[in-house]
Amino acid sequence: MLTRLTALALIALLAACGGRNAPPQRDAAPTNNAPTRANFGEANPQDFGRVGPQNHRVHGIDVSKFQPSIDWPTARDNGVNFAFIKATEGGDQADPLFDQHWQGAARAGIPRGAYHFFYHCRPAIEQARWFIAHVPRTRGALPPVLDMEWTPTSPTCRVRNSPEHIRSEAQIFIRALQSHYGQRPILYTAIDFFEDNQMWRVQGADFWLRAVKAHPKDLYAGQHWTFWQYSGTGYVPGIAGKTDLNAFAGSARDWTAWLAANQH
Repeated sequence: MLTRLTALALIALLAACGGRNAPPQRDAAPTNNAPTRANFGEANPQDFGRVGPQNHRVHGIDVSKFQPSIDWPTARDNGVNFAFIKATEGGDQADPLFDQHWQGAARAGIPRGAYHFFYHCRPAIEQARWFIAHVPRTRGALPPVLDMEWTPTSPTCRVRNSPEHIRSEAQIFIRALQSHYGQRPILYTAIDFFEDNQMWRVQGADFWLRAVKAHPKDLYAGQHWTFWQYSGTGYVPGIAGKTDLNAFAGSARDWTAWLAANQH
């Protein structure tokens, strides 16, 4: 009897220890990784030539407080296969609709990730800590995103730091997120910022590239990318007003494989 009680006590102790180190809880509905076809509209149609968004099978969106009302199941049924949701900006701003969008996408079974808009007048490590404080380590989430662009219309920070400084700050932010979330982060940028700062030299991140008038292969010659933002003026059933539209680089099979390798 003593031996049995000792064994039971040991099992209980191990269970308790495991509980303290348990992985993040999943709060998303089960996802169907077979992508739905995009049924999107466009307020400002572009001629991308022989290769355009229509040549990509997997599409999604990125959203923020500027999309205040989203019917996520309807969006999912009409081709939103992933969503990137703005969480933070700088070191003291949080998107007021992040939690609402994060939970809404989860309930609809849409793979989603969070992004941070970089502020060039604050150290990268402070911004990384701010993002980490607001974005949970949720099982099933997509990798976190660093959004780096020039900010010529910012009311408080229009500085243009040197390319070396910007790349160093990007690396600091990326390493901090990699360490915390255990995922290879994504770096979003546009062509002017990409070229001005030689962002192809940044290591440790997948690229999400903005190109609204040409395919990334034509605008970012030789650069490998995972996501392509091809519109800032799209219409998606279930979302009032315009939203950004994006495509994944590969096929439906590639998407399933990428999710398996990159979801938390």
